[in-house]
Amino acid sequence: MALLGRAALAMWWDIAAELRADFEDWHAHEHFPERLAIPGFRRGTRWSSTAGGEGMFVLYELEGHNTLASPAYLARLDAPTPWSTRLMPHHRNMVRSQCHVVASRGGVIARHAWSVRLSAVADRSAALQAYLGSLVATLPSRPGLVGAHLLRHEIPNIGTTREQQIRNNADRSADWVLVACGYAAPALEELGRFELSPAQLAEHGGAAEPVAALYSLAASAVGSDIE
Repeated sequence: MALLGRAALAMWWDIAAELRADFEDWHAHEHFPERLAIPGFRRGTRWSSTAGGEGMFVLYELEGHNTLASPAYLARLDAPTPWSTRLMPHHRNMVRSQCHVVASRGGVIARHAWSVRLSAVADRSAALQAYLGSLVATLPSRPGLVGAHLLRHEIPNIGTTREQQIRNNADRSADWVLVACGYAAPALEELGRFELSPAQLAEHGGAAEPVAALYSLAASAVGSDIE
């Protein structure tokens, strides 16, 4: 099964170890239900860094990119709960990409996810998209993998929200995101050494210094899972 919907919100941040338990309680029991109650939000999934660090990767699957500018979503962004208000200043190194789904094949919910964030060299965006799209078409059938998904960031036409202000307006974004999902960590790590290595990405139009990491599944839900 491919991503649910034609858009996605992909986010990465760090949470200090001493806040981890409080954060996971909030994210699973308040934030997921809040977001998944918004029309257009189809599924939310959180992965944690396999390196034992503070990194988080969260993916919301959306009906369409216009969900990111909908009145219902903006109302939540501008009225964070007390629990959200307390924790969001501790979302460090936030990267938040509001994406169209360019290509999606195979499963999303798997033991591990390998995410790559990158940009294209000027005038080579089409070449990069073609290369990454070809990977999405073939990776899901590889041993150890179950799915691959390509996303392209586009900023919705909205103003600065209260949640962004709480995070000191420090959110960054990634122009292109590829997420590979699988049950075998070595198969995903192999991608980082070969097809998704910085050198290979550069050969196909990627800009310098892509950011890649391996994550393990922490929680996932659709709206009907949460009352």
